[in-house]
Amino acid sequence: MIEKKNLWNSKIAAAALLDSVKKLDPRKMIKNPVMFVVEVGSVLTTLLLIDNTVHHRAGFGFNLQITLWLWFTVVFANFAEAMAEGRGKAQADTLRKARGETIAQRYAASGELEEVASSALRAGNVIYIPAGQYIAGDGEVIEGVASVDESAITGESAPVIREAGGDRSAVTGGTKVLSDWIKVKITSNPGETFLDRMIALVEGASRQKTPNEIALSILLSGLTIVFLLAVVTLQPFAIYSKAPQTVFVLVSLLVCLIPTTIGGLLSAIGIAGMDRLVQYNVLAMSGRAVEAAGDVNTLLLDKTGTITLGNRQAVEFMPAPSISAERMADAAQLASLSDETPEGRSIVVLAKTQYNLRGRDLGSIHAEFVPFTAQTRMSGVNIPGTRIRKGSVDAITRFLEEQGSSLPQKVRESVEEIARAGGTPLVVAENATALGVIYLKDIVKGGLKERLARLRAMGIRTIMITGDNPLTAAVIAREAGVDDFLAEAKPKDKMDLIKREQGRGKLVAMTGDGTNDAPALAQADVGVAMNSGTQAAKEAGNMVDLDSNPTKLIEIVEIGKQLLMTRGALTTFSIANDVAKYFAIIPAMFAGVFPVLNALNIMYLRSPQSAILSAVIFNAIIIIALIPLALKGVKYEPKPADVLLRRNLLIYGVGGMVVPFIGIKAIDMALAFLHLA
Repeated sequence: MIEKKNLWNSKIAAAALLDSVKKLDPRKMIKNPVMFVVEVGSVLTTLLLIDNTVHHRAGFGFNLQITLWLWFTVVFANFAEAMAEGRGKAQADTLRKARGETIAQRYAASGELEEVASSALRAGNVIYIPAGQYIAGDGEVIEGVASVDESAITGESAPVIREAGGDRSAVTGGTKVLSDWIKVKITSNPGETFLDRMIALVEGASRQKTPNEIALSILLSGLTIVFLLAVVTLQPFAIYSKAPQTVFVLVSLLVCLIPTTIGGLLSAIGIAGMDRLVQYNVLAMSGRAVEAAGDVNTLLLDKTGTITLGNRQAVEFMPAPSISAERMADAAQLASLSDETPEGRSIVVLAKTQYNLRGRDLGSIHAEFVPFTAQTRMSGVNIPGTRIRKGSVDAITRFLEEQGSSLPQKVRESVEEIARAGGTPLVVAENATALGVIYLKDIVKGGLKERLARLRAMGIRTIMITGDNPLTAAVIAREAGVDDFLAEAKPKDKMDLIKREQGRGKLVAMTGDGTNDAPALAQADVGVAMNSGTQAAKEAGNMVDLDSNPTKLIEIVEIGKQLLMTRGALTTFSIANDVAKYFAIIPAMFAGVFPVLNALNIMYLRSPQSAILSAVIFNAIIIIALIPLALKGVKYEPKPADVLLRRNLLIYGVGGMVVPFIGIKAIDMALAFLHLA
């Protein structure tokens, strides 16, 4: 679905440069108080520069450079935000290609089909989509089953099955039916489709500041006011001490001391966090959801399809006494040839791989197959003089009783052994003889245990949710490496569990795809709904996974933490480098009147003008230098919070103080070499 753009895509950068100039509108700038102050300072120095030019006052070159670099500071800050927004707009353009006008076959009141444009469809309309046609709008399959190509939405080439009933009934406008046919009840009006919401989300049109971002904005505004008052009070001291200070110098000092670096990058960091989720084919309905993901303490994982592969697989044939394994495998395979369930197919594959049973001539034995049904809970084959059945323990027990036989004790023991191991037993019988037991097992996804260990290293507790009995749940939980499990879970049980965790001050994330998951998804702090699931689930969650991959919760948590770390790291860096700029400008301002302040000129800057100009230039270019980090994010590693804090202070705190000293000194030397100050 979403094309992954390079950080410095030339088309995006060119558009962002134009947008950064448009964003100079004071009505837009006032939303960012820190940069608004810089813009006001730039306007003030521009007006004074014009006045000085008209009256032929000295210092034109220095004042011009200060003014230009102040404007660059504002433009660079806008450029960072425009780059982040531009990436979202590029992704939205890709989505728009899937939203073209299509013709739908709608059922009229008479029951006849009529052709209408997709824009004419309304919620409640029923349409018919045969193979080869596009689905004209969002809806629920109410009849039929079909293979659907969702690559226009998800980017995945493999088709998916959509059918009436269950949790795989939702379809999205712009996707294509590849086989068979379906009837779909439209659930949205034009302009309200899922694709429309996706476009609005990735463009950032509906993005609002998160609580954490608002709190940080208040802090930065407070620091700006404090430094504004401090700088304003310096002018009376300068006048009293006869220090030759100008408004250009005072504005430069203010801009360098207020947290312009994080002020210029704050919005870009938030937008980029949502953008990284989009690149993983996850849509966050709000920035709050992304932030909450970074603070998650408890993760609820559904067993089937998340922790396990989703279908039980045959792993062993356990023959009854005096029955050879080959004979049992042969009968099990024959009885499973008409069983189209994943379990049935796995039995056929196991017999092939273990006993090379393949290439049967079924016509010569006059086989009559008995397909598996939910009612009989068994499948089989009738051969003249022989009846073979494979199915659940209860079903085969009844089958044997009809033949005047019963389940042998040894077979019962095998059944109990499999149950204790958390597996599912299926019994195979031939006429009145029980041949043995097939061991079906939930297969835990490869590498999942290691991934859950990473979550544990983050301090996140994982809980498996399953409808299985406690014995089976305990076995799977132990094998997968989750911290706890909830067995025989009903919708209310899931919701109650979330409430208990939240009552302990925990933030909870969970994933779901069914209508029965909707209450829990709504209750969770981070509710990730599968795009393949029901409309109720998607509306209840605050994120939608377009790939319908429940294990993606792990990536979502990591991206959330990366967002918070990036914001914290750049805030630390911004405040730390203000210290270096302080040592550059303050000595330069007063050293002429108070020579003792030269002791603070630890960078040995060549002149007061050079010191001030170097600090202003560094203040501007550090914003542009940090844009890639703001967009890409600080690399996240699953380590305890205290370790991450120490690393953050060491790299971005100490680094934030050291880098400006080096940068300002280098700029000072360059200015001297070029005779610009």
